[in-house]
Amino acid sequence: MRFKPRPFTEPVSFRCLYCLDCCRGRHVYLTLKDIERLMRAGEDPEEFLTIFIEGGKVHFVLSVREWDLGCVFHDPETGKCRVHAVRPAICRIYPFMVSKRPLGVEGEKPFNYRGQTLWLYYDESCPGVNAEEPETTIAPEEIAELGIEFERELERTDVDGLLGLLK
Repeated sequence: MRFKPRPFTEPVSFRCLYCLDCCRGRHVYLTLKDIERLMRAGEDPEEFLTIFIEGGKVHFVLSVREWDLGCVFHDPETGKCRVHAVRPAICRIYPFMVSKRPLGVEGEKPFNYRGQTLWLYYDESCPGVNAEEPETTIAPEEIAELGIEFERELERTDVDGLLGLLK
């Protein structure tokens, strides 16, 4: 199932139900910080890193299994992430989304955070959003902060930085 954006303007309760949708068939962009964190946890970049070229810029994405397009860190038996404690920033953001412009979704409104105007959304198709017996409550400020950090780190991510990590 694809991302179905709904405006995120108030705190939302959440509990991962291990539906597996977020771990399959998606490009998960990696920053140098993500790659370094995974390497420090003992993961081999040859096993998890794929180079992806988009708009003339090199990006790094998580590798996927060929047989189901699932993330290489996703355990298909348990539905859980093997690297959850050190998971990439984009995985920490999902099922939420941060945009610098409106998507044209009914009820959306700008969210001003640290001098930036953002539009925040959550994936209404994610069964963990507003689930019974939530594990946590997530505030728009938390997601805005993660989104800003992710964008800043993604801009700094390049081939030279990766080569420096691999030395």
